[in-house]
Formats: sequence, C-alpha cells, structure tokens
Amino acid sequence: MSRAAKATLAVSVLASVGIIWGVHFMQGREHETMYKGVLRDDERRREKMRQREEELQESLRKRELYERVQRVSGSENLG
Repeated sequence: MSRAAKATLAVSVLASVGIIWGVHFMQGREHETMYKGVLRDDERRREKMRQREEELQESLRKRELYERVQRVSGSENLG
C-alpha cells in the first residue's frame, strides 16, 4: 500500500469518525432540548390547572355568597 493510499485511508477514517461523533453529539443536544420542552409544557399545564382550581374555588365562594344573599328557586319557575 503506497503512502498516498495510507494517507487517504487515514483521512477518510478520521473524517468518518468525526462526522459520526458530530451527528451523535447533535442528536444528544436535540434530545435534551426536546426533553426541556416537555418539562416546560408540564410546568405550564400544572400552572394552568392551579389557576383553574383557584377560579373554581372563587366561583364557588361567590355562588355561596349570592345564594345566602338572594333567594334561589329550583325548577318551579321554569314552566
């Protein structure tokens, strides 16, 4: 095998290893980024549920207050 062939083989192997490592590294970073997105979505969902629960509790408190102040009739006025 000539020196030129050996040099070409070495450069090809090194380039292939570099490319494979680069792709693997990029995939790892992309996976981490996507996972962080999932964590942000979960946090956003928890915050939204907490806000909805607070709004529900506030609505129930208001309803209780209004029912104490106002007289509420059932279905007797419907028909």
